[in-house]
Amino acid sequence: MSQKKILVLGPGSWGTALSQVLNDNGHDVRIWGNNPQQISEINTKHTNTLYFKDVVLDSKIVGYDDLSLALADVDAILFVVPTSVTRLVAKQVAQLLDHKVVVMHASKGLEQGTHERISTILEEEIPQKLRSEIVVVSGPSHAEETIVRDLTLITAASKRLEDAKYVQALFSNDYFRLYTNDDVIGVETAAALKNVIAVGAGALHGLGFGDNAKAAIITRGLAEITRLGVAMGANPMTYIGLSGVGDLIVTGTSIHSRNWRAGDALGRGEKIADIEANMGMVIEGVSTTKVAYELAQMLKIDMPIVNAIYHVIYEGAEIKDSIIQLMRREGRPENEYIIEIKGKN
Repeated sequence: MSQKKILVLGPGSWGTALSQVLNDNGHDVRIWGNNPQQISEINTKHTNTLYFKDVVLDSKIVGYDDLSLALADVDAILFVVPTSVTRLVAKQVAQLLDHKVVVMHASKGLEQGTHERISTILEEEIPQKLRSEIVVVSGPSHAEETIVRDLTLITAASKRLEDAKYVQALFSNDYFRLYTNDDVIGVETAAALKNVIAVGAGALHGLGFGDNAKAAIITRGLAEITRLGVAMGANPMTYIGLSGVGDLIVTGTSIHSRNWRAGDALGRGEKIADIEANMGMVIEGVSTTKVAYELAQMLKIDMPIVNAIYHVIYEGAEIKDSIIQLMRREGRPENEYIIEIKGKN
């Protein structure tokens, strides 16, 4: 692909790592953020030490704190901001953008209050005349590994596969490979909900449980994610792919995951308010737990693990008591969901 001008919105760990991937592919990369000191560091020292202590970025990656200047003549925009501010930033982009661009996002969450997916927010706030179909970039990936060019495989999903293929070509290289998918609902719900299960997996570790428990929560957590996603219109096959089970494994088993670390701290007895204050980064799994719990109630979907995590975070339930309640639930078939689907058909 010829060189493109690409604006990355959000100089966090993942936004920075993806900026480097795009720069490695020969594109003109800009990073926008609202912290002038951080942007100055990117431009003068070519570092982002808030997230990466020992990484030096290519000097061709340019930071901006003026969104209007950053948007000038870009071919594509990549949103990598927290879910809670996505709508605000999208509104600002729509007000300033004066030409059509490819719009991508690599954030993982659901909006509180509306329960909406990020692509839906972007569709609502950025007029169709100014954008492509939204392309979701998601899959098993830690910024700490991508930034050092470790092998990474993820998914580009869009309602229009041609837009997904465009993004696939933008990012793909010797260490970073993308597959395409047209199941935007599945990819986004998997990305958001795996953070909730990762909090639970971390809590089990913090309590001292071993690999058996880890495998159990990942497997049964995936069943819950699939049930809710399919009820929202997703393809169940998406959940056994990179953006589904792949992302759940990497997020639910690694110290790199802030959601896993938050759960680990919960398991060791720390309070959620203290964990959030000390993390220094947004813990998407905490806010998504509330959204997932509310969606499950609305859609009448059985999500016992999500419910238990919700009660611990938002109602102060004891983790050990919640685990006992989960273990003592009435026995049922493992493939209960598949049996239900067959019955409906």
